[in-house]
Amino acid sequence: MKYLVMVQGTQADYEAQSGKGNATSPAWSEKDLQAMFAFMGALNDDLAESGEIVDGQGLAEPAQTRLVDVDKDGRPVITDGPYGETKEVLAGYWVLDCASLDRVTEIANRIQQCPIPEGAPNYPVVIRPIMGGPDDAS
Repeated sequence: MKYLVMVQGTQADYEAQSGKGNATSPAWSEKDLQAMFAFMGALNDDLAESGEIVDGQGLAEPAQTRLVDVDKDGRPVITDGPYGETKEVLAGYWVLDCASLDRVTEIANRIQQCPIPEGAPNYPVVIRPIMGGPDDAS
């Protein structure tokens, strides 16, 4: 079964990773970033070796988001940046093909072990089954 495994973040988190600490997250050092990248690289290597990874990507900061909506007449309304009331946004994801929900939960638990600076927010890892076949509609 395929699963979408998602990690969340905020614009403030991206700024902190760029060295600009704020009220919700301390500034990340180069050493902090390298530890995160090394951890994620090793995780992705292990998932590739096991044949479980289909895709995985980190996403650009929310400030680079473009929203496309429609007005009451069906005309496109295009705005830059995330919704003002949005707190967390999708920061990165993996599409995994795992034998069971238990297995993908083990992987999500490993993702939670990613090193972050003390005081930085730690968000839950979200697992969503990907619907794709007749047996998936349960």
